[in-house]
Amino acid sequence: MTKKTTPDYYNTTDQMGREVIVPKRPKRIISLVPSQTELLYYLGLTDEVVGQTIFCIHPNAQHKMKPRIGGTKKLNFDTIVSLNPDLIIGNKEENQQEQIEELTKHYPVWMSDIKTLADACDMIVSISKLIGKPDEGVLLSDSILEGFQKLSAPKAATCLYIVWRDPWMLAGHDTFINDLLSRIGFNNLAINIDGRYPQIAADAICKLSPQYILLSSEPYPFKQKHLAELELISLNSTILLVDGEMFSWYGNRLQMSIAYFKTLFLQ
Repeated sequence: MTKKTTPDYYNTTDQMGREVIVPKRPKRIISLVPSQTELLYYLGLTDEVVGQTIFCIHPNAQHKMKPRIGGTKKLNFDTIVSLNPDLIIGNKEENQQEQIEELTKHYPVWMSDIKTLADACDMIVSISKLIGKPDEGVLLSDSILEGFQKLSAPKAATCLYIVWRDPWMLAGHDTFINDLLSRIGFNNLAINIDGRYPQIAADAICKLSPQYILLSSEPYPFKQKHLAELELISLNSTILLVDGEMFSWYGNRLQMSIAYFKTLFLQ
């Protein structure tokens, strides 16, 4: 793509520190990340979003009708080309580097990089500016930050947050999930294990004996039978099935997370 420097475009920097030349008024946006897709709709861009992934399930009406460009890590380039986007929005962790690098040869691609609540709010404000809704983004960000500040956290309890089975995998240090866990009063034992999403054996879970084990609904769809399985592994732990979207979606759904955490942990 020949870089455009017309008055209709301007230079900005994304959360990966990349300079991106973006349109002042994007009209054909493809979103590669469910959290950010939902955010675009929340900000009123129903018509401007022309493509999204198969995992962009909220809102349901748009999930059913919008063109799908593959999964977050397996994009369909032919479909993307056919949609002729003037802006693509992705995420460092969710999307594959090689695929993003290929897209940047042809389209403006703005990337988020989110490991904390502060990063998420910065993303909300930045994307809102990109699409011409700066005031709405600031209001949403302020509302989320204020809500988390008002959470009355319980006494620190040890926990493991499990995201996968066979092998068991945890949300560890330097992850958005860990940041939210700390904000609602948990001491995540996985931060002392190497790797952001470390694998762990059943006997190691037993040895750690966390006060809480949280089984996420995504990416692995944990069910009641898995809760029973963990009860036999870690006898002294309180084991809960939790809504993974509330812990890992970093757009406007964070407003729902605040109410969810109050109901689940902070009553």
